[in-house]
Amino acid sequence: MAVQQSVGQDPYFPDNGDSRYRVHRYELTLDYRPGPNRLSGTARINAIAGRSPLAEFQLNLADFKIGRVRVDGRQPHYTHRGGRLRVRPAKPLRAGAAFTVEVHWSGNPRPVNSPWGGLGWEELADGALVASQPVGAPSWFPCNDRPADKASYLISVTTPSAYAVVAGGRLLTRTTKASTTTWVYEQSAPTSSYLVGLTIGKYQTVLLGDPGPGGIPQHGHIPAQLLPEFSRDFARQPAMMELFQELFGPYPFDEYAVAVTEEELDVPVEAQGLSLFGSNHVDGARGSERLIAHELAHQWFGNSVSIADWRHIWLNEGFAKYAEWLWSERSGGRTAQQLAAAAYRLLSSQPQDLRLADPGRKAMFDDRLYERGGLAVHAVRCALGDEAFFLMLRSWVRLHRGGAVTTEGFAAHVGRFAREPVEGVFTAWVRGAALPSLPVWGAAAG
Repeated sequence: MAVQQSVGQDPYFPDNGDSRYRVHRYELTLDYRPGPNRLSGTARINAIAGRSPLAEFQLNLADFKIGRVRVDGRQPHYTHRGGRLRVRPAKPLRAGAAFTVEVHWSGNPRPVNSPWGGLGWEELADGALVASQPVGAPSWFPCNDRPADKASYLISVTTPSAYAVVAGGRLLTRTTKASTTTWVYEQSAPTSSYLVGLTIGKYQTVLLGDPGPGGIPQHGHIPAQLLPEFSRDFARQPAMMELFQELFGPYPFDEYAVAVTEEELDVPVEAQGLSLFGSNHVDGARGSERLIAHELAHQWFGNSVSIADWRHIWLNEGFAKYAEWLWSERSGGRTAQQLAAAAYRLLSSQPQDLRLADPGRKAMFDDRLYERGGLAVHAVRCALGDEAFFLMLRSWVRLHRGGAVTTEGFAAHVGRFAREPVEGVFTAWVRGAALPSLPVWGAAAG
């Protein structure tokens, strides 16, 4: 696993995360009551200090009541203000030392404020879901909230037995006692805090296709009344999984789940091993199939291969957008070149002041970043030719599985697969703002 960690704090979110240490495991024990929207939890966080002694450190946690905090079993001094839990151990932690933090908290979870509205824990009419990208994870658990700090997770959730709990990862146990059920999930692969997915609702579970020996289990969790439409809309997801494994390499996790809430969502929500869709994404006519492909592709690009900080978000969204085009091309729809041309026409009519390499916080979810990101990937494909392009992609995913990457690292990686210099492609499409000429697939090979 190759990890390119960012140095210091994320320039877009300097109040989130702490680069002085890293977490390698979270063990979360949660109790949630949907009626009063009441959450209580205990977090056991196993971490490692960085290269300097750690006299104090911080976790991100929203406005909950703190029951207690312990560092290696001892009571530290701590303050909790403005979404930051600052902890000063009884004595400084040695450089490189392993340490354990225990936090107890309780309260009514609600989304944290952001430039894009509320993020994180969202109370539904009958249940809850988590939509954390990019900084919503502290809305429900204490974490080192930076995308490059990836850890494994053990999540136990107790809730009334009428509800199902769906989380990213493998369901280990489900135990019912009296009127409550406890669901325990394990996500063993390194996971960014914003990608810890969870939804609580009244779901029916179905298997999407037969994975067969060595296949990837794929489950759907949906309200019973949406099952007929869901069955048609998601029928081709197993074929997407086969295609993306062919193009990108083996699926990086143990299984994949999708959940559909009874409520509408503006956009689907990506999480590691899990994607969340709204009822508006299920119409029985495959009207959102490109989004199904987009969210599945994020399991490779964004989840397994994560970004070192949010400046590099185009590496997540550009590849997921291009995966939409590849699925269309390979499933009988418009070709990637036709879809690239459509994206190019759209971008040519809009302001050209966005740089993929560093779009700025305000523009990191701008539609232009998605479209231009897809075009940048298409430009790389055109420069390399298909054989080298897909060989490059599979190598990128394999080398950085479970790690975090940068734009500069990707440019260097592409260069190793090119017969001619590709620096011009990155200068024009990634570092520049003006719109270059439309890349044409086949031009390099021809």
